[in-house]
Amino acid sequence: MSRTINRLIPSGALLVPVLTVAFAVATLLGGCASSSSQAMSEVRYDLGPPAPVPNAGPLPAIKMLDVTAPETLGSDRLIYRLSFADAQRTAAYANSHWTMPPAQLLTQRLRNALSARGTVLSGGDGVRAPVLRVDLEQFEQDFDAQAQSHGAVTARATLSFQGKVIGQHTFVARVPASTPDAAGGARAIAAATDDIVSQITAWLGVQAVVAAQ
Repeated sequence: MSRTINRLIPSGALLVPVLTVAFAVATLLGGCASSSSQAMSEVRYDLGPPAPVPNAGPLPAIKMLDVTAPETLGSDRLIYRLSFADAQRTAAYANSHWTMPPAQLLTQRLRNALSARGTVLSGGDGVRAPVLRVDLEQFEQDFDAQAQSHGAVTARATLSFQGKVIGQHTFVARVPASTPDAAGGARAIAAATDDIVSQITAWLGVQAVVAAQ
């Protein structure tokens, strides 16, 4: 059992694209955590080193609120979805977790990226500046087939100033996973997160130009 706990798609033909079989494996992944804890140590992932910051112009000072997320993303679980079997159901790896909830990971990543291009304030600072709110909507490994998956991250950004919305946009990133397991999923999600951060940063540059006109 321990060989299958931390790999969503084990080698061989244990998982076939039949709904009942697919979620029998999903049940094994999630339900055997207690029995496997003695045989397998827990693995925790962060986002790794950040991607290089593009050589772009500076951004104006901005108030960045902490990223928010729905309750389903409110823990450190590493979530996956077997879309090839049932796209409406999600599960989590039994022995693989993030170092902190996804919203906190994205908050750190985005704040660091924006700090490289300008002043980033907290929501409580008294300085008059645009306010950035980011709502994380998706942060998971999505299986398109038995041995094929991708990291999927979706976030909605809203920029406002003195109660007036300047702009709002939903950003989507999809990055193929190199391996069909928790480690491959964590790497793909991290890469997708960096893509989201890059998109939001570029979008903020455009919004700053619009706001200045």
